Parts: sequence; structure tokens; C-alpha cells
Amino acid sequence: MSEDYLKEEITLSQAKLLISSMAESQSILMLSAPGVGKSDLVMQAATEAGLECRSLLGTQIAPEDVSGIPRIIGERSVFCPPRLLLPEDNKPFCLFLDELPATTPDIQKAFYSLLLERRIGEFKLPRGTWVVAAGNRQEDRALVRSISSALINRVVILNIRADVDEWMHWAVNNRVRNDIVSFIALKPDALMREVPNIPVPFSTPRSWTLLSYALTICEDKKILDNQIRRALAFGRISPQDASLFCTMAEEKIADLLTVPEYFAHPERLPESDTAIWFVLSTIRNQIQLNQIKGIPEIHVNNFLNALSTEQRIGLITGFIEKWTELGAEQSLLKTIREITDI
Repeated sequence: MSEDYLKEEITLSQAKLLISSMAESQSILMLSAPGVGKSDLVMQAATEAGLECRSLLGTQIAPEDVSGIPRIIGERSVFCPPRLLLPEDNKPFCLFLDELPATTPDIQKAFYSLLLERRIGEFKLPRGTWVVAAGNRQEDRALVRSISSALINRVVILNIRADVDEWMHWAVNNRVRNDIVSFIALKPDALMREVPNIPVPFSTPRSWTLLSYALTICEDKKILDNQIRRALAFGRISPQDASLFCTMAEEKIADLLTVPEYFAHPERLPESDTAIWFVLSTIRNQIQLNQIKGIPEIHVNNFLNALSTEQRIGLITGFIEKWTELGAEQSLLKTIREITDI
């Protein structure tokens, strides 16, 4: 099996569908970068299925928290499993093993029979119980240990990626601030940044959500100003995102449109120099990364023609071939005529 196949990624909604369909018969291990939303996903899926979610944090348990402790019954010793893993009412539940890849080898070993056979010692989990685990990847520098081959062979591994559209839909329905939603809509790559090499804040769906809640708290208490906003932003998200986000807020340009909307309605481009610079810089960056696709040629040309010659040159310089692929020949020809007086 190739490494590329092992790292095939799915979104949170796809993972949720698989958990709801399979977790009562096959144990699932979700892996992703920190802050994607795996824990919330499991809680939500369990709630929708009418199951109580019982959580074990891998970094805070010992082997006996899984296998139980011995008790003498007659002439036999019986390992009594903890109530958290085996409730006395025998009702099915969702067992969530968080940070499983961070556990020590002896704790991983204690999970073997639970993950494969749904058994703790001689006791079986109630029929219909889900077993779902989650954790970070080794490349994320998140105190992850090597997962034993025996454990890997007992679970279905799902590699999870952050999806901008899914997060935007979730954010709108979970009171995430409009200025943050607008920022991510215009700059989707800011939703999830790579884990930095040094221990500093970085942007994830979780950090944006927590920043939103922190800003709202300060706003409600009437203490939110530019300095506090910057302190909170730089303390939660990647520096480049914090700087741009705060500049947008200070310039009062939070209600920006998405890039496709600007192509369709160039007359709605912002008027302030800071705002127009931000929009055009975002478009240039997306052109460089081949992220602009499916825009009708007439919209591409109308958008470029609505810009000043200077703005147009700033967008197309170095990327004429990419703009040509989008169908901007008419606008490119117009620009050449304007700068050459032909």
C-alpha cells in the first residue's frame, strides 16, 4: 500500500458520515493537524445518534484505567473495568479515545482488545457502542509517539483535512463573528496554516473560533480597542493573518466580498486604498496558486477592465500566462495598448 494512499484525506463531514455508519462495528482513528475540530465532531455525531459520549484523554491515563484493577471473587481474580468504559446500565454509548497517538506503548497495548474485540478483559462493551479515537500526526510536533503496527491494524485510519466551505457553514451557525467569517471567505488559506517549527500561535479553525469568542467577550465588556484586538489576534493566530485581520478591522473593511463575487460585480470593489490593496493582493496570490477557477471569461475581462491601468498591471505582471488561461486576452490587449500608446 502506497504512502499517498495512506494519507488520502477527507473532510469532517465525510468523517462524521463514516463514524455514524461504522463506529459500532469497526474502531476508527482520526488523524489531523491540531485544531481541525475532531473532538467536536465526535461529540456532535454521538449526540445526533442519541449516545452518551464518554471521553478518555490519552495523555492522562494509566494502563489500569483501561484494563481495570483486580478483585478477588471466590478463588479467582477478576479485573474490574472502570465505570467510564463499562457503564453498569449496559446501554450503548460512544467511547472517545482522545490523543490516542500520544499514549505510551503500554497504554496502547491495553487498548488492543478494546479496539478489535470491543472487550475489556472478560467484559464485552454493550452492543451498539461506538469506539472512536483521534489524535495528531507525527509531523505536527504535538507530543505524538509512534503508533504500534498492532494498533494500526486494529483501526480504520481516517486522515482529516480542514475544509473552508464546511467551516464557513459551521461558523455562521455557531456565532462566529462576521469580521472573521468575511476574512476567511476572502482569504481561505488563512483558515489552516502549517504547524510552525517553534512554539508560537498559528491559525486553525479552533484558534479562529476562540479568537472570535474572545473578541466578543471584550466587545460586550466595552474594552475592545485596536491594541486589545491586536494582542488577542497575535496571541491566537499566525502573525501574518493577525496583522491583516487587525488592519481590516482598524480600517473598518470587515464586510468584504469573496473573490468570485468581485469578479461578477467589480462595481462593488471597496473604495479605500487599504481595502482595495487587500482585495487585489488576495486575488494576485490566488492567481499564483491556481486557486481561481470556473470564472466566466466575460466576468474576468469586465473585472480587469474596471480597474485602473496601474492596478491591472500590478495584477497581471508575472502571471500573464495564468490570466490568459482564464480568458483575459481582451483585457490584456487593452492594457498593452494603454501602456504602449499603440
